[in-house]
Amino acid sequence: MNLEYTLKKEDLKLTLKEILKKQFNISTRLYQKLLRHQAITINDAIFYEKELLPLNINDFIKIDLNYEEDNSNIISKQVDFDIVFEDEWLLIINKPSGIPVHPSALHYEDSLSNGIRYYFDSINLKKKIRPVNRIDLNTSGLVVFAKCEYIHSTLSLQMENKQFIKKYLALLEGYLQEKTGTIDLPISRKEGSIIERCISSNKGQKSITHYNVINENNNYSLVECTLETGRTHQIRVHMASIGHPVLGDSLYGKESSLIKGHALHSYYIRFIHPVTHEELEFTCEPDWINL
Repeated sequence: MNLEYTLKKEDLKLTLKEILKKQFNISTRLYQKLLRHQAITINDAIFYEKELLPLNINDFIKIDLNYEEDNSNIISKQVDFDIVFEDEWLLIINKPSGIPVHPSALHYEDSLSNGIRYYFDSINLKKKIRPVNRIDLNTSGLVVFAKCEYIHSTLSLQMENKQFIKKYLALLEGYLQEKTGTIDLPISRKEGSIIERCISSNKGQKSITHYNVINENNNYSLVECTLETGRTHQIRVHMASIGHPVLGDSLYGKESSLIKGHALHSYYIRFIHPVTHEELEFTCEPDWINL
């Protein structure tokens, strides 16, 4: 995993730190880490910031992101998952329902992150486990893992700038009166609970969900949801707030004999690859699509 750049005339008025910020959007924090790992070279010579070497046109800059990281905070355990896409920079997983993304007291060794650590060990990749997007325990679908800090920070910035597009499919109870619309209601943690969220005009964070009804059948509505914000349980809370909870959502609606868990699936993502600059687009249908 290397980033490479050849200096141009207009770069000579900048410091190397400024050049890396401009060309790769490398943060000060990551820049200092790269220096500690001696990961920056100019014409194959390690760059030491204190030396203040003069820069010249056509100098070849290389950033080596292959340095090892301590990932011992995640226990390595085999967990079954489907790989949708992989290259040397990132990994995209279709997460099953019932598996959390992160370890917790109740899922210390059987989270998706435990399985990713096991997979990283199998390919001899000694990197921290960095999910870019997060979905709930009983929500299935696409989750992106960055294979280094640079990819994680770049994709996180795309999320902040609304360049990372996420769409979900949800099967809702009942028929919605408005077949397309936007729910703009603030969400906060429910008082007295560490898990449940609620609509709160006083303490809530701005939360926006756009939805579009795709199909209606047997008093259920298949809805595509696009998130403008990414609050915990956002779709589940918003849909329950308008009287159409997600099918099988025991926290904001009720359990269903038709499905284990709830019918919410991260089915579509689109973003710009931080290194190749290609627009990547992935779709993945849920198991319950034909309910």
